[in-house]
Amino acid sequence: MKSFILDTMPLEERHTGANIVTWMEEVLTKFEILPAKIKAVVHDSGSNMVAAMRLLEEKHGWASIRCAGHTLQLIVNTALKDTTISRALGAARQLVEHFKRSELASTRLKMKQEQMNVKKNTLIQDVSTRWNSTFHMIERLLEQRWPLTATLSDPEVTPRGKHYFDLKPDQWALLEELKQGLAPFETATVYLSGQQYTTVSGLPQVVKGLTRAVHQSQLETSSGKSFIASAEKGIKQRWGSICTFSADKENPVILAAALDPRYRKLKFLAPEDVIRVQGTVEVLAVKEANAGTHEHAKVQTDNGSGRTEKTALDNLLESDTDSQGDNEEAASKEDQDVQVVRSEVQLYFKEATVSKKDDPLKWWSENEGRFPTLSKLAKSFLCIPATSTPSERIFSTAGNICSQKRASLSAEHVEKLTFLAMNNNLV
Repeated sequence: MKSFILDTMPLEERHTGANIVTWMEEVLTKFEILPAKIKAVVHDSGSNMVAAMRLLEEKHGWASIRCAGHTLQLIVNTALKDTTISRALGAARQLVEHFKRSELASTRLKMKQEQMNVKKNTLIQDVSTRWNSTFHMIERLLEQRWPLTATLSDPEVTPRGKHYFDLKPDQWALLEELKQGLAPFETATVYLSGQQYTTVSGLPQVVKGLTRAVHQSQLETSSGKSFIASAEKGIKQRWGSICTFSADKENPVILAAALDPRYRKLKFLAPEDVIRVQGTVEVLAVKEANAGTHEHAKVQTDNGSGRTEKTALDNLLESDTDSQGDNEEAASKEDQDVQVVRSEVQLYFKEATVSKKDDPLKWWSENEGRFPTLSKLAKSFLCIPATSTPSERIFSTAGNICSQKRASLSAEHVEKLTFLAMNNNLV
């Protein structure tokens, strides 16, 4: 798996769906990329991006995949809106901020950590745009609970009347439950945001796993139960269709799972849907084989030295049945090719799944000789990332390049420097 950044451009006009389409097509033209080479676009749930993808889907047939990371963010943020949870998290942020601002409190905390033999980790302040930073803040606070409480109880650190910084016992208990409830979402976020391995094929399995983990959670407080109920509802609303298959429209996520040897049995689907998916894969494989055959034939006929044209004598000597025989021979050859592809697909789905720890791309590389057509098809689906996290990381790089001390950089220079910084290890 490799990721490349192609372009970074200033967008001075309105970010409408039509403008986004124009900008994307400009990049394709600049790099001479054929629209037919693009399989899917992963994007957030912004209305302008959804509108742009609707236009691109109609125009070029690109699949639209909403970022799994953004979906997780929406699910978790909604679940954390419970009033009691909001108050507990607000108090936690205030506590962290107090230790970040007070040099005395921070120094005494280090002393207490050493006395109590607790890891000398600093507190973490969460960021509103990344829900898992809230999980990390909670996790670190619970780790440092007793050194924090001991430090706050020191009158030299906390003057009389200002002990409100410490959390109440019921708030600490709620944070414990939130840590338990958020842990599966953190695992899912880290896994789905990876760049060095296939992620989209594992998304249906992750959604099923999250649903199971949330359903099995045994939280006791009313706020904890409210969080679980809201999270379960969010998963169903936003990902309810991810584990369903329709013959009318391709679902690239499920097709990627079918072409991943770890998930090819599609256990998250109903048996009748599994048969439909296998049929769709067979149809796509036949199209892939035909496209390869036609391309090969085109290369042969377009080769200048190998081109042969019929002479006048050839036309005179040709019988009425010659062209018919040629057509029948071509049709017979095509039927044989289709049967070979069908046998290939049937053999692939009959084999046992491989270990979840195995690399599906490595498996396809090793089995390309056995499944020549399916291996090409697999590449076009397994390369799709489950999240738009790789593109989000560009903002950090571009922010370091276009800083206050380098405010005179032109848009062209920012684009070139970002291009070099993101791609220097990949070429």
